[in-house]
Amino acid sequence: MNIDFEKTQGLVPVIIQDVHTLEVLMLGYMNAEAWEKTQKEGKVTFFSRSKNRLWTKGEESGNFLFVKETHIDCDKDTILIKAEPVGPTCHTGSRSCFKTNYNQNFIFELEQIIESRYENPSEESYVNKLRKKGLNKIAQKVGEEGVETVIAALNETDVDFVNESSDLIFHLLVLLKEKGKTLNDIALNLESRHKR
Repeated sequence: MNIDFEKTQGLVPVIIQDVHTLEVLMLGYMNAEAWEKTQKEGKVTFFSRSKNRLWTKGEESGNFLFVKETHIDCDKDTILIKAEPVGPTCHTGSRSCFKTNYNQNFIFELEQIIESRYENPSEESYVNKLRKKGLNKIAQKVGEEGVETVIAALNETDVDFVNESSDLIFHLLVLLKEKGKTLNDIALNLESRHKR
């Protein structure tokens, strides 16, 4: 990927986005050397304008940003990096340098929590208990929660409807994981249908 560092006097803006939740975490700048180091090491390295040197995010705190995807904009003068953050991204201790509402992306985080429960099962985990019962039980739970969601929509309060809908989505996420599928698979399928 060729980046036009000359157009911007040697520094290009870099947007960091959480690869799982898609939340924008921060904005920094890279020169050619920082870009090369980032590609080589797989950890985001910026050129710090205040320190006037290369600066790997997390070099002091341990809160690294591990690169998962890189994208260059159409003018070749801005970089988008989708990264997996270790700990908070902002120096204030916040997960993001922007004070955005996190709940809008929580469903993606929940998918990662379920993934983690699969990879690191514990006896206390509801996901683990459900998983032990097998695919049939997980699928049955999705059906039960679907029926309860319909009943709540027709006969119960809005609070009940939101609670039942939440249960349905949670169990559907577990079923997707059990079947080796992700929200991304669903999104791509829905997008392809929309284009028809």
